[in-house]
Amino acid sequence: MRKILLYTGLMALIIVSASCNRELRRIEKSNDLEKKLAYADKMYEKKKYQLAQTLYEEMIPIFKGTDKFEPLYYKYAYCSFYLKDYTQAAFHFKNYLDALPSSPRAMEIDYQQAYCYYKLSPKVALDQTNSMKAIAAMQTFINTYPNSEKSAEANVVIDLLRRKLEQKEFNAAELYYELGHYKAAGVSFKSLMRAYPDSEKSDSYKYMAIKSYYLYAKNSVYYRQKERYETVLTEYLEFSDRYPTSKLKTDAEKYFTLAKNNIKSLENEQNKEKSNQ
Repeated sequence: MRKILLYTGLMALIIVSASCNRELRRIEKSNDLEKKLAYADKMYEKKKYQLAQTLYEEMIPIFKGTDKFEPLYYKYAYCSFYLKDYTQAAFHFKNYLDALPSSPRAMEIDYQQAYCYYKLSPKVALDQTNSMKAIAAMQTFINTYPNSEKSAEANVVIDLLRRKLEQKEFNAAELYYELGHYKAAGVSFKSLMRAYPDSEKSDSYKYMAIKSYYLYAKNSVYYRQKERYETVLTEYLEFSDRYPTSKLKTDAEKYFTLAKNNIKSLENEQNKEKSNQ
């Protein structure tokens, strides 16, 4: 009985599919553009976006300049979006805005274009060009439509993407440190702190810059050590001024004290050398 029901269902599906294919071929060959457009809209409403997209694409040049072009191209752009082809969707949303800047749907499409870049944002380890594009596009949207209901959502997206960029920059700085490239680590951690001053990890970035600069000075050639230890002092004073209540202040102060003592030792040695000459 189960096999009979399965067979019957399969045959019904084949018949329906064949019928749909015949109808599609008939519509594609038809010269009745209104009927073809209606069928494309029908496929769109049924969420058969690949079929709808194929038909819309054929009719875009035909209906361009008419009152049917705007809704046609609107659905055509969304076909790419629903098919998760976000690169094409972003392209078509931009074209929509360029062609129809005064459309009542302009605000919606502007957001969708920015959202496509967000959807294209890759994992932290990969190139973040689309993340930066999404941040810029979302910020432009907020500036253009400050009272939009989507502005709050755009701010959330920006925060998420900035955290991703922050993590990528942190990973790079941490790698420099682990590889013993202390100068590059110091510069990277300091840059990270400046780029994300409101981050909850901001004080730890500054602390790691101090630590990196200290190790850079310690591993430097003798005649360069003093000036590089002085950089540690400067970095600590900035840390103390910016983060007076940080839990890392005591640890940071240790490097300040070490650097200060090392400078004194270097100065004493230099004075001894002068007195012996």
